[in-house]
Amino acid sequence: MSKITLSVIKADVGGFPGHASVHPSIVQIANKELKKQKILEDFHVTHCGDDLELIMTHRKGVNDRQIHRLAWNIFTKCTERAKKLKLYGAGQDILSTAFSGNVRGMGPGVAEMEFEQRKSDPVIVFMADKTEAGAWNFPLYKIFADPFNTAGLVIDPKLHHGFGFEVLDAIENKSVVLNTPEESYDLLALIGAPSRYIIRSVYRKDKEIAAVSSTQKLSMMAGHYVGKDDPVCIVRAQSGFPALGEVLEPFAFPFMVSGWMRGSHHGPFMPVSFEDARCTRFDGPPRVIAAGFQIADGKLIGPTDLFNDPAFDLARQRANEEADYIRRMGPFEPSRLPSEEMEYTSLPSVLKKLKNRFKKMS
Repeated sequence: MSKITLSVIKADVGGFPGHASVHPSIVQIANKELKKQKILEDFHVTHCGDDLELIMTHRKGVNDRQIHRLAWNIFTKCTERAKKLKLYGAGQDILSTAFSGNVRGMGPGVAEMEFEQRKSDPVIVFMADKTEAGAWNFPLYKIFADPFNTAGLVIDPKLHHGFGFEVLDAIENKSVVLNTPEESYDLLALIGAPSRYIIRSVYRKDKEIAAVSSTQKLSMMAGHYVGKDDPVCIVRAQSGFPALGEVLEPFAFPFMVSGWMRGSHHGPFMPVSFEDARCTRFDGPPRVIAAGFQIADGKLIGPTDLFNDPAFDLARQRANEEADYIRRMGPFEPSRLPSEEMEYTSLPSVLKKLKNRFKKMS
């Protein structure tokens, strides 16, 4: 079997209306442009909330200039259309006007992996809106390191030796690899702070790629408030990896993530169908969709809408109950993010205005 690259590149090119969804014409433009390409094996265009998602297979490897330029040109054309339609925040994730060879660091979110195709290759592409890059920390730990979630870690000889987690320090821009189960407590000490420490990739002990996530933090790239990062994540399933049901299981619990309204609040991560990936209540709650594909000779067979299942109804109900609870706290923490996470909002200007009115206590 030959190697294939799966690239998921996303951007917020303009919301319709507000931050709720993507205008149909934006999806049409992306589909039209991708159909012209001969460098791709296959593609699928979708959206989660107000983020346009390009899912592509090709044989050029990760960080390929042509693939990234293709995505950049599509986002640029979509932004032009968004501006004509006066869509909200048009081009929000486009932080430069000139392509530099790679969209990393230019605004769009990127998750890519290259692998040898297996006899049967199921992959799940998770896409989120109204949350930060570290939102995948909790589910990725549960999937690849928690035997109470993933029975295969105990009973499947192929999983029993554990996985390696590459963790990015988003402040210092450096990473470390920690192995489970032997370094589980060290791993948890870091990834329990998802605003700084982000799981970038997961590998089997034989170095086979298992999962990758986008780790771009928009506020750090832009230097001002531009909303949350709306990350994507790719997870491989079955035959030496956790089963599909083990990959989805963490989302049966609507855990808290940061983001939601103005990127400044905690809210429950709600697993929803493609149809329900519209962020409305308080611009949320934060949403996640799961697109299931089989990779067959580079082709994307699917997707299956994996959260379009009554088995996740209770998770959605609980998410609504959690949203009710935490919304009642209004501007008070922990509904609102802590002050260090409010750096790119109005808080610094408020503190500056009040600077001379603070008096030292005797």
